[in-house]
Amino acid sequence: MPEVKVYIQNSGVIYEPCVEEGITWSTERKGVPGKLTLAVLKAGALNFQEGNAIRAELDGVPFFYGFVFKKQRTKGNLINVIAYDQLRYLKNKDSYRYRNKTASELLQMIAADFNLQCGMIDDTLHKIAKRREDEKTLFDIIQYPLDETLKAKRKLYVLYDKVGKLTLQNIENMKVDCLINAEAAEDFDYSSSIDESTYNKIKLLYDNEQTGKREVYIAQDGNAMNNWGVLQYTESLNSSAGAQSKADALLKLYNRKTRHLRIQNCFGDIRVYAGVSVPVTLSLGDIVANTYMICEKVTHTFRNNEHTMTLTVIGGDFVA
Repeated sequence: MPEVKVYIQNSGVIYEPCVEEGITWSTERKGVPGKLTLAVLKAGALNFQEGNAIRAELDGVPFFYGFVFKKQRTKGNLINVIAYDQLRYLKNKDSYRYRNKTASELLQMIAADFNLQCGMIDDTLHKIAKRREDEKTLFDIIQYPLDETLKAKRKLYVLYDKVGKLTLQNIENMKVDCLINAEAAEDFDYSSSIDESTYNKIKLLYDNEQTGKREVYIAQDGNAMNNWGVLQYTESLNSSAGAQSKADALLKLYNRKTRHLRIQNCFGDIRVYAGVSVPVTLSLGDIVANTYMICEKVTHTFRNNEHTMTLTVIGGDFVA
């Protein structure tokens, strides 16, 4: 049976509190800190405060390191605790100006400024020539060069906290051999839609000041228009350079159903957190998922000597 232990450090003293049944650990791929939620019994010499370090481990293997941010008490002796990992401090706002820095260099600079601990930081290679950020969250400031790197290099990087170390990793190197199939999952919630981000006609407009005429660039799929009706995306351009290619690319991107997949109560595996890819083999009715999919959100639950996890996965037509 899985055994979860929690340790809290206060003024050099490490406590191992008695934890009530029901611990959850949740992560999201972008812009959200890892979160640990639990209830501990106020007994003996236990004494801890907001800001204290907290560590959780499963069968001796650490999976969370963070800090207590909230305590809530009732009449009984239980203290409900919410803790976050280091990513919580990236919700701070600040202003930065920088030149010729990669996302990894910027992350290390911000980490040094805010006394955050770094682990493995992949070199993202793509430099931002010049950038000014005013009164934005550190999450947003770091996300800009990551987005620009994705556009320029077609490389997606994930920022996460690995047991107390800020880690930036190429998503291609974050695969876990934890098969998710009908036997491993209790249930799933699958939906498909053409009501969100589905377009079968792209119309781009450019007002040419030299000719005084409006140039129109169109890409469309007649078969999809017959099946779904006309679902049109319209955008005004600042330049006509590459306009038709952009229209064609947008049609390829949006001319499909939008699908969502949430897989509930799988067998738990602490190697799985937001950003990793797992192999998914599920018959969903109109399609069969049989590929590696990225975990957008992961919630682990430890209760009644059981460890389960619920995953929101993305990839291909599947979006968050």
